[in-house]
Amino acid sequence: MSKYVLIFFLFPWLAFSQKMASKEIREIKKFQKELNAEYLNPKETPLRGDNLINFKKHPFFPIDLKYRVTAKMVKTENATPFEIPTSSGKTKTYREYGKTNFVLNGKSYTLTLYQSLDLIKQEKYKNYLFLPFLDATNGKETYGGGKYMDLTIPAGNTIILDFNKSYQPYCAYNAYDYNCPIVPEENKLPVEIRAGVMYEDVYHH
Repeated sequence: MSKYVLIFFLFPWLAFSQKMASKEIREIKKFQKELNAEYLNPKETPLRGDNLINFKKHPFFPIDLKYRVTAKMVKTENATPFEIPTSSGKTKTYREYGKTNFVLNGKSYTLTLYQSLDLIKQEKYKNYLFLPFLDATNGKETYGGGKYMDLTIPAGNTIILDFNKSYQPYCAYNAYDYNCPIVPEENKLPVEIRAGVMYEDVYHH
């Protein structure tokens, strides 16, 4: 009897878990669809010439929810603006927003979040957070210069980092027209993050 009672109580929890997981997967697929649409749109894409003509869709790592982590966040108080070097040799002004700490495969890692002082002047970007990072896939299955993630300021002291929604900077596809921030050394992860957009360098030959 107790076995059946346990199953009775477990079933709603399992159904809820599956519903949550499917919602997260739908969000990731929506991100993938929108990114492909952006790169196919001549008015938005960084691609030029044959690279645009030949583009069909991005390659993505298989969706893996282990790369969707809840990170603890500590906001940086009285952050001083600083210059991040860019791919063109110029700089862009940012400030540190906070530190995130998360666990992946049983190990703890830290990444720093930034705010662009130019972007936050715009109403639609006032809550925008920028997360550039490097990992052990760079230069192999992803762009050598690292990957980016777009986030918004959370309500509490935790933030969802979904690496399935990470992408390559525009400079990976068009180094001539774009000026991309170089990932700070503090955001270099010593592990492979096998999630998000993959990259094959057919754009600089």
